[in-house]
Amino acid sequence: MKFLGNRSTVMPLAAIAATLALGAPQASAQGLFEMLFGGGIRHQPQGEFPPPPPMHKPKPRASEGGGAVRISSPTYNTYKADKLVRVDFTALTAAPQQTSLQNAAFVPSATSAAFRDAVAGLGDYELYAEPDIAKALITYYTANPDFIWVTGTSANSRAQDAVRVLGEAASYGLAPADYTVEVPAAATSAADPAAQMKQLLRFEMALSARVLRYAHDAQSGRVDPNRMTAYYDFPAKPIDMEGVLKTLAHTQEVRTYLESRHPQNAEYQALRVELESLQASAENEIVVDPKLLLKPGETSPELPKLLTVIARNLDDDMGGSYGEILSRLVNSEVYVPELVPVIEAVQKRAGMKGDGVIGPRTVASLAGTSKADRLQKVQVALEELRWLPSDLGSPRVFINQPAFTASYIDNGEEKLKTRAVIGRTTNQTAFFYDKIKQVDFHPYWGVPQSIIVNEMLPRLRSDPGYLDRSGYEVTDTRGKRIPSSSINWGAYGSNIPYNVRQQPSEANALGELKILFPNKHAIYMHDTPQKSFFKQDMRALSHGCVRLQDPRGMAAAVLDTSVDNIAETLKHGHSTENVTRTIPVYVAYFTAWPDMSGKVEYFNDVYDRDTKLMQALDATEAVRSPAS
Repeated sequence: MKFLGNRSTVMPLAAIAATLALGAPQASAQGLFEMLFGGGIRHQPQGEFPPPPPMHKPKPRASEGGGAVRISSPTYNTYKADKLVRVDFTALTAAPQQTSLQNAAFVPSATSAAFRDAVAGLGDYELYAEPDIAKALITYYTANPDFIWVTGTSANSRAQDAVRVLGEAASYGLAPADYTVEVPAAATSAADPAAQMKQLLRFEMALSARVLRYAHDAQSGRVDPNRMTAYYDFPAKPIDMEGVLKTLAHTQEVRTYLESRHPQNAEYQALRVELESLQASAENEIVVDPKLLLKPGETSPELPKLLTVIARNLDDDMGGSYGEILSRLVNSEVYVPELVPVIEAVQKRAGMKGDGVIGPRTVASLAGTSKADRLQKVQVALEELRWLPSDLGSPRVFINQPAFTASYIDNGEEKLKTRAVIGRTTNQTAFFYDKIKQVDFHPYWGVPQSIIVNEMLPRLRSDPGYLDRSGYEVTDTRGKRIPSSSINWGAYGSNIPYNVRQQPSEANALGELKILFPNKHAIYMHDTPQKSFFKQDMRALSHGCVRLQDPRGMAAAVLDTSVDNIAETLKHGHSTENVTRTIPVYVAYFTAWPDMSGKVEYFNDVYDRDTKLMQALDATEAVRSPAS
């Protein structure tokens, strides 16, 4: 999941450290690999492992693995939403007089007799719903043959509250059309009582079906993320559909209950506030050329536009430092030296290097995101937050991949925020959550099978002993250590019956420590010798794990100790310390996310996941629209 660095059995550790201090080629880890472990310094490295040397290689026999084998990364699927089914009311209409006898807890009301009399009218009613909702309707009303939403001959106040909540779905980033229910007109004296009750019963079933859909969507989201791609990995959030109806049948606090189905964390509320603000705002009245490239001393008519946007969004700190300069130079088309510190400050606030050069990324961060794009990012973020626990927990570690940051948050305070490196677009970091288990000091690196097959195997087929020379241990399935040179690597394809791990060293791919939260993706946080990556703005550069700029700070936070204690532990070689508290870690993906003050920040969709989620939402809408 990371670049491959190795421990030389020949080169002294001091020399390795000196080499690292002087700086290895930054283009890739291969240069570092070859400089430290033989082969000289390559000035045009390709890939993270040395390619097979251009020698005459014997072709593998037909019985051998050989060939160009690879372990592929997950792909994205065309999303398939659950098809709606017609609710089968047969069981409900078959013996309506006997159903109440099957539920000792059911207490008939004044409307229960009217309910039972009207049930026969459901025989030809075409109501479509998700399969689990259709089942829940029949199960609930079979055991509880009475109205929830009707009193006498009209929709009751409980129904009115429910319809209002469903109609406000857009304020949560949901589609109101998914929950639309036509409320029957108030009865007149001339109305046919039987026809009227038939209409009311159909309204009852439709409203219950849409309320259940709303409760599900609010709690779990409209799409199942795990169907989209194996990069998404979330436990199910089951909902007791019958329990929802039972609760609603015995409460007048319908709004409170339905709104409680949504996530109850501060981040969700901040995104809702941002959504409401965007929905009420006009489209960007200031549009800056997204391709603007401006260096100090240069001139552009786009500069006043950008400065106006910056001035409009100043917070108290920035206003105190740069408000006077901006008010005086806001109309300047010349990028004068006085404006450079202003641009550097807003770049750093947006997580960039702060080099003072105004380029497309600076423009996109400050003024290049349209209202429509921001709306979509917020709606996507609200949907993704429904996949997570309602209470995110405290303390917690939150990694936001598009922001390239990792934070330690405790009691509502961000006590540590550090730059992070995530997976390349070809080795994407998954989106999931887990619990932190331990910190390994001077760790071994268990090389993932994908790296062994995709990047090591081509070299091993022609140079089977290079793992032995480079500080790696090879073991069989029983844990017995085997010399790499004794293995016929050409006999294997994508299934290699050996484990490879790199020994601790200054050049170990994991650096001096790693923070584990065991998961099937083999992703964890760790240090890295390749510090130069943290200077870059776009940091999707790893094999999938999360590299930290301040690993000692994060280790100290999760172990509830000091950085000095971490440094002392590191002096004593390889060791492991368990995390004794419950600390959830979110390896998350949000292109819109609020900071601790509630201000929503926007980030580039580095893996194009927002687009894929919108496609999944569109597929869900297409399935639901006939019954909306």
